[in-house]
Amino acid sequence: MSTTERPNFEVLRTTLYGGKGPYVPFFELGVDASVKAAFLGRPIERPEDEIAFARAAGYDYVKVAPPLDLSPEVLQSYGGSHLKEKADGSGERVWAEEGKGVVHSVEDVETFPWPGVDDVDWSRVDAIERALPDDMKLIAQYGDIFTWTWRFLGFEQFSYALVEDPALVEALFERIGTLEMALFERMAASPKLGAIFYSDDIAFATGLMVSPRVLRQYLFPWIRRLAELAESKHVPFIYHSDGDLRSVLDELLDLGVNALHPIEPQAMDIVELKRRYGSRLCLCGNVDVDLLARGTPEEIRENVRWLIENVGVHGGYCLGSGNSVPEYVPVENYRAMIEAGLEFGCLDQ
Repeated sequence: MSTTERPNFEVLRTTLYGGKGPYVPFFELGVDASVKAAFLGRPIERPEDEIAFARAAGYDYVKVAPPLDLSPEVLQSYGGSHLKEKADGSGERVWAEEGKGVVHSVEDVETFPWPGVDDVDWSRVDAIERALPDDMKLIAQYGDIFTWTWRFLGFEQFSYALVEDPALVEALFERIGTLEMALFERMAASPKLGAIFYSDDIAFATGLMVSPRVLRQYLFPWIRRLAELAESKHVPFIYHSDGDLRSVLDELLDLGVNALHPIEPQAMDIVELKRRYGSRLCLCGNVDVDLLARGTPEEIRENVRWLIENVGVHGGYCLGSGNSVPEYVPVENYRAMIEAGLEFGCLDQ
């Protein structure tokens, strides 16, 4: 196989560790099932369809996640059995509670109908693992320990509880963090594991959602444990958060983060980050979702070319959207990003 022929997970692995391979790999948090189907030319129904889409689009991996929705409203109504996604892999939009959530005391946390690892239907994950070819790996993804904690309380109640009832905040972080560690450990047991991918939004375009002190006390210990799990499996650890993370980015590296996604273009300058961190941190994404949704294929092509010439050429960069590829992105625009990545992304010339 040519060194530039895709898929080749070793190229992605090298890049996620900050190195430079023969091409710029592709990486996404997610691509909506409708976009996948339009790109592939058939519905995404079976595990083999997920693999076929990934190969056709040039990805070196297939992302897997436990089909468990930890939304407090869902768990309260369904006792933890509600799936995160529809059968075709497309998601539903749920608006978070900003005031008061569904728990209000430590006792509420203790009596809530939490799901367990054995409540998850792992059959689709296992089927993808069995069908995955040798030139690809699984990327195990889940997240939102911070997000689920504030959503269980509602952001307003969460903010008050940080001062007035820290035991409640601690109880939720402990309960959700313990569950998520168990989910990641289940996925990390796969012999085809290629990376661990934790997603949890802690920032918006101009800064963090809470004080760094809060993150250090409650969230960062869990991120360290996930990074240690990845290290024990000898795989890269990827972290996703929207927004401006610069005030805690050095700390995230110290915790063991190897790659950062999605470098939201309105929040951080990707060229500045590459100049500052070099090969210490792989940068993933940065193609503006609004551009993907409303731009022209030529505009997208030029943006991809610019990213590869200014960031990708140095290594430690994976091409992708500045968040994910939702259902409202026209397939021709998604295709333009992929084709431009193939056109400009060869680095061994």
